[in-house]
Amino acid sequence: MRKHDLDVRRAALAKMSRLKNAVAASFCLLVASCAVGPDFKKPAAPDVSDYTAQPLATTAATANVTGGEAQRFDQGGDIPADWWTLFHSTALNALIEQSLANNHDLKAAQAALTVARENALAQRGAFFPSVTAGFSATREQDPPGSLAAVPSNNAFLYNLYTPQVSVSYSPDIFGLTRRTVESGEAQEQAARFQMIAAHITLSSNVVAAAIQEASLEAQVEATRQLIAINTDMVRILQYQLTKGYASRLDLAAQQSQLAQTTASLPGLLKQLAAQHNVIAVLAGQYPSQAPADKFDLASLQLPQDLPVSLPSALVAQRPDVLQAEANMHAASAQIGVAVANRLPNIQLTANGGSTALQIGQVFGPGTGFWNLGAALAAPIFNGGTLLHQERGARANYVQVSEQYRSTVLTAFQNVADTLTALQQDAEGLKAAAAAADAAKVTLDLSQRQLKDGYASYLTLLSAEQTYQQARINLVQAQAARFADTAALFQALGGGWWHRADLTKDDDDK
Repeated sequence: MRKHDLDVRRAALAKMSRLKNAVAASFCLLVASCAVGPDFKKPAAPDVSDYTAQPLATTAATANVTGGEAQRFDQGGDIPADWWTLFHSTALNALIEQSLANNHDLKAAQAALTVARENALAQRGAFFPSVTAGFSATREQDPPGSLAAVPSNNAFLYNLYTPQVSVSYSPDIFGLTRRTVESGEAQEQAARFQMIAAHITLSSNVVAAAIQEASLEAQVEATRQLIAINTDMVRILQYQLTKGYASRLDLAAQQSQLAQTTASLPGLLKQLAAQHNVIAVLAGQYPSQAPADKFDLASLQLPQDLPVSLPSALVAQRPDVLQAEANMHAASAQIGVAVANRLPNIQLTANGGSTALQIGQVFGPGTGFWNLGAALAAPIFNGGTLLHQERGARANYVQVSEQYRSTVLTAFQNVADTLTALQQDAEGLKAAAAAADAAKVTLDLSQRQLKDGYASYLTLLSAEQTYQQARINLVQAQAARFADTAALFQALGGGWWHRADLTKDDDDK
């Protein structure tokens, strides 16, 4: 009996030794094997040295006008993380911080990153063996005289208790698991840069909304002043008409001018209210909870030194370009996945446990069992499914590669358009300021000449119309300089690489 037990133990040890050798051999195959499919290579930066055909020059300056300072371009300069603070507006800084903390679109992008990260981590589990444990309890009755196996006590009604541990492992010989994990990690990076893009877009939209609100506030104020001026002129003409100093034609013309000016006010007020609602939603609030602070162009300071990243650095800063690059990486890894699916797959399994008729005997002598297994499966015929999936993966890589190149071109176009806009905005503001000054002088002279009887009332009406449009044009030109300055920071990447909350590794979060 003892000799029998010794033989059983020796056989078990031999089996375990063979299992260890099989696992070791599989590990060696895993280490020595290489992943099929192309290894992704980061695209080279575009070989261009400038954004525009003409060299950048300091913009024109307009004295004694809000936003009229000259702007200088610092080629190779770096974008600060909180670039909006360069406008020196406490209210704007507070609004952006509130928006970054409460905006729901940004929170959705952050949640999408978490989903992609967890999916990538889940895929890494395929590198390790899968171990499961189970326990079953059954009660069975076999018919007398049955050929089925029965317990040694020849009982036909009995209980059976079976605890069991199962281990399965697929050696990654051809890199199917590695390419799958590589694709998942690239998709995580794409989600990360999509979240960063949402962060930059949000801050830029808040700045643009605040500037637009300030512009509309100024236009509303200018229109109300013009309505007051026209109302006074109507009253004066009505008095002059009773005294015979003015004609009904002059009064009708002035009343028409007043009506036109008054009619323009509701449209501006509607735009202003809509802009209030935009700001509230960007800040994660309902329209009825819009911030009480109102923005004024005069409270903003135009940044005078503008950093302009080198073209070679733009592709490493723009989150949309980096997202497109990550999509290329994921598509490249999917080619390897498609190729590996056409190659053989090895599955190693091991099971061990115990079976007993009584719960107290499940770990007793003579109740144990175990088995080892290895299986090799290779696709032979599948109607061309795997072949076409591989071809589709390669075509998809071509598609996302072209999308990457298009994204790069669009990024350079954005920067070039914004740089040109800033140059023209400065010239436009200078011309608008000169036009507004001239229109004010003309209006003042016309009013004096009309009072002294040297000019007709039609001349005054023409001067009023010119002055009204000149004031609105000036406000719009000021807003354009502020808005396009913010657009430049966005086009260059927004300085996200200086924000710790956007650059720290996911494992540190």
